[in-house]
Amino acid sequence: MHEQSSLGSPVPPLSDFAPVLERITDRLARRHRQAFSRATVAGYVSECAALLTGRAVLRRHLAVSVERFADQRLGALARARGLEPKPVAEVLFVCTENAGRSQLAGALLRRRAGGAVRVATAGSVPAHELAPVVSRLLAEQGLQADGEFCKPLTAEVIEAADVVVTLGCGDVCPVRPGRRYVDWDLPDLRGLDIESARAVRDTLQRRIDRLAAELLPPAGGGAAEHVAGAAGRTSEESAS
Repeated sequence: MHEQSSLGSPVPPLSDFAPVLERITDRLARRHRQAFSRATVAGYVSECAALLTGRAVLRRHLAVSVERFADQRLGALARARGLEPKPVAEVLFVCTENAGRSQLAGALLRRRAGGAVRVATAGSVPAHELAPVVSRLLAEQGLQADGEFCKPLTAEVIEAADVVVTLGCGDVCPVRPGRRYVDWDLPDLRGLDIESARAVRDTLQRRIDRLAAELLPPAGGGAAEHVAGAAGRTSEESAS
């Protein structure tokens, strides 16, 4: 029996997944036709499916997650190579599981920047699902984590990023020239009581406010020049 996904149409059993991947490839090939061939898109779709398949929680909405993951990677690659415009700064948050700190930081920056910064998240060893405490912490701020999922760190999102923020996994994130690397050493949310988890969230919010102030161009200012200046700085921000 096919499983009903809350994020889209039913997902077929994995043995019948090839037609689904073909349809995903068709859609993404049209979307990225100015930058990549269909063969390149198909390769990314296949790889994303392999990276996400076999994780029990994702199984319920695997097709949606594969399409989003492949789309994110292709878009990042196109922007990194100059094949698509890059109108705003890009920030990548990386933690170990992409289930707690990086997801929380990403949601907070999206709200703070309001679309003026592109946000990505990833994990060095991604978990199967977001930590339940993340949904609670976001709900207390009027935010939701709908549509987010745990995903592995890949080269394209690093290449596209202007700022890479590591949260407890700085030693596993490859260093690329021309990017600003920031290490925010904050405790993992798993296992924390709710008050301690709220303290981590509030610390993240303060640091994100400072980062956004550096990345967002002043009224009437040039966005490209401001982004280049902010991304060119180096920092080991650890103070709250």
